[in-house]
Amino acid sequence: MNDPTARHWLTAALPKAAPAIATTTVLALARIWNANGAEHSVGNAALMTALSLSAAAAGVVAANATGDSVLVGTAFAASGALAFAGVAGYADGLSLPLLLWSLATAGAYGLAAMYWRTDRRATVAHERDMTERREEYAHIERVETLRATTEIEVARTGSAYAEQLAQALVTRAALPGFDPAALEAAGLPALPAADRAPKTNDV
Repeated sequence: MNDPTARHWLTAALPKAAPAIATTTVLALARIWNANGAEHSVGNAALMTALSLSAAAAGVVAANATGDSVLVGTAFAASGALAFAGVAGYADGLSLPLLLWSLATAGAYGLAAMYWRTDRRATVAHERDMTERREEYAHIERVETLRATTEIEVARTGSAYAEQLAQALVTRAALPGFDPAALEAAGLPALPAADRAPKTNDV
């Protein structure tokens, strides 16, 4: 039977390919921008430099103000992407853009690997905790099942013993010459009043 919670292989592989897709997309857009007039354009290069420095400054401010690793990482990633796009759009050949693309891709995978490692540790810890809880609940369930079974068997045995005792008393009372007073004198429990009624012999 297929597991309904199992993810499609493409969905599972997409996060692994995301850094390469992102850097390749930036490279492609930068080269399109280069072909449309960004090559050797000082104004465009200055704009991308200003945007990159602004993103880096935002990352520094976020690191000092909030310390949110996701926000800081996003700001510095945006800064690097803008710098990469500016160089790739300004350069007249593909050698430097491709070199920067390879470095940016390697750096993106390096940063992503840290997040993947943290996420994997959290997932493993969660699965281990859930396994321990399931085992604990299963142990408690087994103990309670054994206890309930034992109580049922004890109650069943006691009921069978009471029935046998009652049957024995009824049988003994029906025998000729049965004297309840003799049983009481011997220290045995007294019989109910109905069983002690005098019996008349049929003529």
